[in-house]
Amino acid sequence: MTIARIGASRRGVLLGGAGALLAAPRSARANWPDRPIRLVIPYGGGGQTDIVSRVTAEALAQRLGQPVLPDNRPGGAGNMAAESVARAPADGYTVLVATLGTNSGLNALLYRNIGYDAARDFTPVGMFCTTSNLLIVHNSVPGRDFGEVVAWIRANPGKFNFASAGVGAITHLIMEDVGARLNLDMVHVPYRQTTNAMTDLIAGRVQARCLGLPEGEALRTTPSVRAVAVTTPAPRPEWPGVPPMSETIPGYEASSYFGLAVPARTPPEVVARLNAALQDALRDERVRAAYARVGADPADPHPPEVFAARAQREGERWATLIRRLNLVAE
Repeated sequence: MTIARIGASRRGVLLGGAGALLAAPRSARANWPDRPIRLVIPYGGGGQTDIVSRVTAEALAQRLGQPVLPDNRPGGAGNMAAESVARAPADGYTVLVATLGTNSGLNALLYRNIGYDAARDFTPVGMFCTTSNLLIVHNSVPGRDFGEVVAWIRANPGKFNFASAGVGAITHLIMEDVGARLNLDMVHVPYRQTTNAMTDLIAGRVQARCLGLPEGEALRTTPSVRAVAVTTPAPRPEWPGVPPMSETIPGYEASSYFGLAVPARTPPEVVARLNAALQDALRDERVRAAYARVGADPADPHPPEVFAARAQREGERWATLIRRLNLVAE
């Protein structure tokens, strides 16, 4: 595995396995699916990945005529889940929820000797949604909006602690990016468990957390914390009164993507069938509304190549920051 793959590949890391498809028994392709499908979620229950993945599992099950069973496999920022799918039979019955860390090559930069290669071991299926992010601060931090919070951080260097789901998580990278752009002295506190980070934020043991809109919903009515910014160019209608970071950092935008990937040698007919089911779901206004209800933005229907290109762009953006800051995850 080489770090240079993130910036050098012109095909997109997710496309690496697409050309390695091998023949499978014709009956297996024709009858797929004839039993339940396992949807491997690379994080634990209750977080934004879990929330949007379960919407997707239900929508796919309705179209494929078989149960799509969510299987949470947290650990190593998604590495445990990705490795298990990379080693699974390439028959379409094991599907990975593909994220920035696992399928844009970022975990290969952050972790030593991970047990899979994003370019070699997966075939893309499609992206199902994106999520914008929200900066939540504890009320012990003064300031009515993001600009005033930034002013307080500058006046109190090293006293602003922010939680994350771990080194290299998108919400950690966003905070590092914002800190670098605004020259802020902040302290990162990584957590292994999302629930522990949430508990400590509510109690004021950490002062802030950047999290996806689906997770932010749980804090909307919590009296000890408040939202001060969204990572979108414009305000979000579901969070009225919360300004975009672009008011302080012109043009700023940061989001997370979520998609589907299968082991590299999965038959192309199976990949096409799964992609068709996903595209059909994304055309259904009821499914799109289900994503919107949990704070996610449904993707437009697209072929696998579009998803691969998005994964490559995101990987190149954040790999630059990881290298510049010399970030390493344990």
